[in-house]
Amino acid sequence: MYVSELSALSPLDGRYAHDTRALAPIFSEWGLMRARLTAEIAWLVGLGDEPGVLELAPFSPAARGRLAALLTDFDESAGAAVKAIEARTNHDVKAIEYYLRDFVQHHDDLKPAAEFVHFALTSEDVNNVAYALMAQTGRDTVLIPALDSLITGLDELARATATIPMLARTHGQPASPTTVGKEIRVFVTRLTRARAPWRSVPLLAKMNGAVGNYNAHYAAYPEVDWPAVATRVLAGLGLSQNPHTTQIEPHDGLAELCHATARINTILIDLARDLWGYIALGYFRQKTRAGEVGSSTMPHKVNPIDFENAEGNLGLANALLDHLAAKLPISRFQRDLSDSTVLRNIGSAFGYTLLAYRACARGLGKLMVDEDRVRGDLDCHVEVLTEAVQTVMRRYGLAGGYENLKDLSRGRALTAEDLRAFIEGLALPAEVRETLRTLTPATYVGNAPAQAQDAPRP
Repeated sequence: MYVSELSALSPLDGRYAHDTRALAPIFSEWGLMRARLTAEIAWLVGLGDEPGVLELAPFSPAARGRLAALLTDFDESAGAAVKAIEARTNHDVKAIEYYLRDFVQHHDDLKPAAEFVHFALTSEDVNNVAYALMAQTGRDTVLIPALDSLITGLDELARATATIPMLARTHGQPASPTTVGKEIRVFVTRLTRARAPWRSVPLLAKMNGAVGNYNAHYAAYPEVDWPAVATRVLAGLGLSQNPHTTQIEPHDGLAELCHATARINTILIDLARDLWGYIALGYFRQKTRAGEVGSSTMPHKVNPIDFENAEGNLGLANALLDHLAAKLPISRFQRDLSDSTVLRNIGSAFGYTLLAYRACARGLGKLMVDEDRVRGDLDCHVEVLTEAVQTVMRRYGLAGGYENLKDLSRGRALTAEDLRAFIEGLALPAEVRETLRTLTPATYVGNAPAQAQDAPRP
């Protein structure tokens, strides 16, 4: 059956395929095949470059170009050819080996290298390199650009709303005022900080044989510095060698990457919930689109669906990322296969993450600050100025300021007149009383406008 958006089992390949399409060439079965073939070719060429491997001459520029073209031309029909071999061998990595060997044997300048295809390697030498390449590519070419676009959008929103005063809410209750832009700036700073370690997580790999000791390598060529060969090959692929492993690379690097991704996603869950809340309070309105329906029965509804979508998919992503990080570093003795099926879900974790990033970006693009609503809410909560009054009283040595203002304001509606009358009765310098009398919730924002503007653009 042809899998379409209507027949796909996963919503990542169905309903949301247009948002996750950039990841499909990386994490699909075809993408895994191509990454495995990349590892096999890199190892074969690396063997040719090693002087101690006497029976294999360095590959000529033409031969290298032919192997490079095999990768470049690896299309869906090539993947089908590999699957046909796998149907016979019942082994996915061996199918890649046979596919490459068959190609080599059909070209005179490559034929002498046929027996060096997959030389001294175990399947996991190929698999761990392939998954490291896939995770690195998915992070660097898809997720990071999507996150950067989101950070840029937040940065622009923070700057545009830097001076718009807003009632803060601690414990959900009215609190000292802030500005819209400063609250958005908090998320720009958090995401920018979390991005740096995420981007710098090294993807580790190994090509050291059945149990990590280069046993077969040294049996064939005792004089070759095999760790150095593996280091060169992996570095050429942009990967860092893990020098001490069992049959499997322990996946600690992948676990670190999963944790770093999950931390970013957690920050975005916080953002999605806050923006949802500000929309519910009326601080933000959302741009509408012609023909769009908010509710099947309530015509007036404009629901914050993008932030709800983002929150749900970030939760799914983190559930997968947390399991990957907890499971992958654990393997019985030198090898068990419990990681194999789990590794195939890295693409799904990245897919739900990408889906959420794009939903957040769409939601941001719809936001419009309702300044009348924001300022009106501030005007209704004069009691937030009691913090300023009691703090000034402390400076000038007036005792009982906190307690007196608590009695005046807690649990009751405090008016501007009530507060001015209280201020008038204080034994403060006249100019200080005047400053307090003219203070309003909209002007009591500290350095929030400066904070909203002070960060460099990401």
